[in-house]
Amino acid sequence: MRGFGSDNFSGVLPEVFKALEESAYGHAHSYGEDSYTEKAVADFKEIFGEDIDVYFVYNGTGANILSLSAFTNSYNAIICAETAHINVDECGAIEKQTGSKLLTVPTFDGKLNVGLIQNHMHHFGDQHHVQPKVISLTQCTELGTVYSRDELKEICDFAHAHDMYVHMDGARVANAIAHLGCSPASITKEVGIDVMSFGGTKNGMMFGEAVIFFNTRISKEVKYIRKQLMQLHSKTRFIAAQFSAVLKNDLWLKAAAHSNAMAKNLANAAEQIPSVTLTQKVEANEVFAIIPRDKIQKLQDECFFYVWDEDAAEVRWVCSFDTTENDIVEFANLLRQELC
Repeated sequence: MRGFGSDNFSGVLPEVFKALEESAYGHAHSYGEDSYTEKAVADFKEIFGEDIDVYFVYNGTGANILSLSAFTNSYNAIICAETAHINVDECGAIEKQTGSKLLTVPTFDGKLNVGLIQNHMHHFGDQHHVQPKVISLTQCTELGTVYSRDELKEICDFAHAHDMYVHMDGARVANAIAHLGCSPASITKEVGIDVMSFGGTKNGMMFGEAVIFFNTRISKEVKYIRKQLMQLHSKTRFIAAQFSAVLKNDLWLKAAAHSNAMAKNLANAAEQIPSVTLTQKVEANEVFAIIPRDKIQKLQDECFFYVWDEDAAEVRWVCSFDTTENDIVEFANLLRQELC
């Protein structure tokens, strides 16, 4: 049985594998000076508009560090949700590499709002305190919830009014766009996001992420930061070719919509079991649930998934582009067998 541990567990979209194979022959200029990279950047500009800068990197942690390094100094602070990936799952990389302090905010659903952010809006100009400079939003959040366009715009307007910037950790931004049924630009560039880490690996690519700067006044010297962060791939064409493949004919959105639908199906099946309690709205490709603690290990042995909150016996099930209806049926049957 395929597991529900992470969308990082999934394989590679056939179109991506084909693109890698086709780009593997012959010679091409290195470090992004190649036709594949030029094509992928043009593909992103078709989606988000001409006035953006695009930088390809190896992984999500690198994408987030590159994004945030461009907007901060070591005396700055980055405001984020307590559950944000940059806070809990990157081994302190953001603070180590940017030198900036993370100011975290407890939330019920992983989403920030202006009222919560206000708690850290103090001590501006005081040399004894870090200076907040960036608000980092995760879309979709680490709890599988999705910011609406209005929610994003309110935060961006607030940040810019206080001479701050907004970063979007978009490792699963495709799932958010598929859920909202909106244009990609409408919840990024148009609401005022300054920079976004654009996910590829969780949505069918073998490796590679993109950093998209909507605030191009800041991005002119980012190429030097990327090099220092060891995120400049010498054979950039192999990242770029994958992005062109997933962006073609909206494959990235179709893959995300499928994983969202599978998560909704799983949630619908799980909530019919009396001993299962869903803890978050299922808006993307993740399902969070509390199940009997003494059954978790046996279920994991049959079909792996992660425990999200050990104290609460809360687990996380993640669907991917390659999750099938049969996978959902088999896992739902396993849940009924063990929990009923």
